[in-house]
Amino acid sequence: MAQGEVLEFEEYVRTRQDALLRSARRLVPDPVDAQDLLQTALVRTYGRWDGIADKRLADAYLRRVMINTRTEWWRARKLEEVPTEQLPDASVEDSTEQHADRALLMDIMKVLAPKQRSVVVLRHWEQMSTEETAAALGMSAGTVKSTLHRALARLREELESRDLAERGARALEPGEERERCAA
Repeated sequence: MAQGEVLEFEEYVRTRQDALLRSARRLVPDPVDAQDLLQTALVRTYGRWDGIADKRLADAYLRRVMINTRTEWWRARKLEEVPTEQLPDASVEDSTEQHADRALLMDIMKVLAPKQRSVVVLRHWEQMSTEETAAALGMSAGTVKSTLHRALARLREELESRDLAERGARALEPGEERERCAA
């Protein structure tokens, strides 16, 4: 690789390492594993850096390398199953609550204005910094902060109102509602 390419890659890593590490953290639960995943992806990408014609797509290329690397790690893991005569009593962990929370969040996000929704998604889902969010949306960092503050306050209000409504609905049993109306 030419000296200019090496310097270009080093500069790319310096400027994008935080965002890439956030992407790695979404792929593996352990922060140390996320750092290892990113380092492995960077080593693999370094050898092919000059083959990436459009450097604006380098983030996408690196994310794909991280996904492929994570898949390789997952396939290579050793299964630690031990056959036994009796199955242990264990609860089955399904993700029903997680799906319900996600559905609620997606529904509540609809109360936000499009600009507020964009700021919330970029700051909390994509985990971009305030400055990165401002650059992506073409606004100042102060506007991002104030918009995020108002959006989160609106989301809290909506959650509280839905929680109160749900508690009120649970408090009134079907037979109980008729008794209160008659009284």
